[in-house]
Amino acid sequence: MKEPSITFGFGTQIRKSPYFDATIRWGAKDFSVYNHMYIPRDFGDAEQNFWNLVNTATLSDVAVERQVEITGPDAATFVQLLTPRNLSQCAVGQCKYVLITNAQGGVLNDPILLRLAENHFWLSLADSDILLWAQGVAINSGLDVSICEPDVSPLQLQGPVSGDIMRSLFGERIETLRYYWLEEMVLEGIPLIVSRTGWSTELGYEIYLRDGSCGDRLWELIMEAGKPFGLAPGHTSSIRRIEAGMLSYHADMDAYTNPYELGLGRLVDLELEAEFIGKAALKAFALKGLSRKQVGIQIGGEPLIGSNNEFWPVLVNGEQVGKVTSATYSPRLKSNIALAMVAIEHTVIGTALDVATHREQRPATVVEKPFYDPKKNPSSSAAKL
Repeated sequence: MKEPSITFGFGTQIRKSPYFDATIRWGAKDFSVYNHMYIPRDFGDAEQNFWNLVNTATLSDVAVERQVEITGPDAATFVQLLTPRNLSQCAVGQCKYVLITNAQGGVLNDPILLRLAENHFWLSLADSDILLWAQGVAINSGLDVSICEPDVSPLQLQGPVSGDIMRSLFGERIETLRYYWLEEMVLEGIPLIVSRTGWSTELGYEIYLRDGSCGDRLWELIMEAGKPFGLAPGHTSSIRRIEAGMLSYHADMDAYTNPYELGLGRLVDLELEAEFIGKAALKAFALKGLSRKQVGIQIGGEPLIGSNNEFWPVLVNGEQVGKVTSATYSPRLKSNIALAMVAIEHTVIGTALDVATHREQRPATVVEKPFYDPKKNPSSSAAKL
């Protein structure tokens, strides 16, 4: 493949992933920083990237999902201290979507928890410094745990033909891997953990490389196996994740957002005996009720270009009642769709709102989430309006 002539002004203070050189070879045109690492954000056309994802498959460098490894005799007890989700039924080999909360009940991160062994866990992180948080909590916990960042770098293989690609790589055994479960595998001597997870809601897998020196070879092996199936290099799709109502940390939530405002009360078990961090605050939130809530909205007007780079005010009769946290144009739904945090009295489905974008004020309407659910009729709540 011809070497690209484009050059980037990258510094040494931000970490590059083991797939960095491969992504540039395969057409990455722009990067941003996530978890103190570079992540490819542009392979030429965001809409084409979306169609590649939903029609065939994409391979994305998500090594920025840095891992926090927790081991030791008290590892299970310590992990339960970090999250309000009840982990008593989390088996070895299972994955769980969890929230990490602070003493005020705010969300510090929403990682995927992987249980590799009885006392061996990974937290696969969104964008925040949970390694430092966990190490700080451990100091005064009285628990016997070791916490570090292992040499682990995930890729995401997502899309309807991802199963075919995985079978060509790993054989029929991949068909027994259940949703939100993991398995240890080896590909041509490369040590991996493979899980049926991903940030797309499409059929997909996350492939956790356990030896960073093999990153370039692993990328090429997967791309070669995917060639007959139409696999394309890509990036995580804002269009698809907003269609699915999936959350992005720092955009749709932060340390001042509690799980109930996000509709994630199912991830909080206040009956747990464990005194997880934030338990008292979350009990108080549950008793008090909501003053605001995250909703889905459809925004009128011409198609939005790209995603919002700031929190757009949500207005009712000219007064701000909330903010748009994530917005995009869905070419499948032919609609502008967004997630917004809105005062509770304005969250009923069908409520009329206005959104002040960076250019103009547009009409908007509260609609159901997710905007698109492949398990249901392909037409969405937004498309029906």
